[in-house]
Amino acid sequence: MKNIIITGSNNKPVALDIFYNDDIMHAPVIVYAHGFNGFKDWGNFDMIAQQFVDAGFTFVKFNFSHNGTTPQHPQEFVDLEAYAENNYTKQLYDLDCVINWICNAGNGFAQFINTNKINLIGHSMGGGIAILKTFEDKRIKALITWASIAECKTPWTYWNKEKIIKWRDDGVVHITNSRTMQELPLNYQLYLDYIHNAKRLDIMEATTKIKVPFLICHGVLDKSVTLEQAYRLHNLCPQSQLFIIDDGDHVFNRKHPWTKAKQPAAMQQVIKENIRFLKRSINN
Repeated sequence: MKNIIITGSNNKPVALDIFYNDDIMHAPVIVYAHGFNGFKDWGNFDMIAQQFVDAGFTFVKFNFSHNGTTPQHPQEFVDLEAYAENNYTKQLYDLDCVINWICNAGNGFAQFINTNKINLIGHSMGGGIAILKTFEDKRIKALITWASIAECKTPWTYWNKEKIIKWRDDGVVHITNSRTMQELPLNYQLYLDYIHNAKRLDIMEATTKIKVPFLICHGVLDKSVTLEQAYRLHNLCPQSQLFIIDDGDHVFNRKHPWTKAKQPAAMQQVIKENIRFLKRSINN
């Protein structure tokens, strides 16, 4: 079932999809959080969701309320006013809303969900959000990150002081989406949200306190989030496992749109390892 609407941050809609096998009752559920400039259907993510369902899971993916898409246009950045007002605490709120919906016996799909076996997968920025949420929320039983950030500093990680000051003075900065070539606005509130919530948004500190099984997946060829970030997270969490793809980039060699019948080999390796990890974690 696609594009189910729930209410997210600031009463903005969150569109979510749920994939399930109607022959399997109370299956472990996976929640996927997309990355910066991503969305739930990026790279034909339905194919990935179906692979997890075929392995015995229920799979939920969603669009953050302020990622710039709308329920009518779930794959296009058409709501730039919302995009400009996106921030990390809003994303944490949205993820909480999704998990609350999963745990609501009245959601219409409760018979296909085991609420005692909720697992998170987050990509890039969504990986950082998944780490923070796992630390905050005891309902999460296992965590997987794909090319995760280690700090809530997207997209200004490597900006110099002068650019930050100009952002403050102008109130907005525009970034170019390399895929659509749109000039996307980011209001300075994103930076203020990070400063005002620095303790809550400390990904590395949260990582040190995660006690559930944790799998860190990263590609050697990632130019957006360096492999060093994966090692930093791994070193901070003693029970974490590190899965490195030698020929994988930031999106494990996918692209949008994806029109082929199979995912690229790098992505398939990640999916296979994720399923193995989750089944072992659940059985333990």
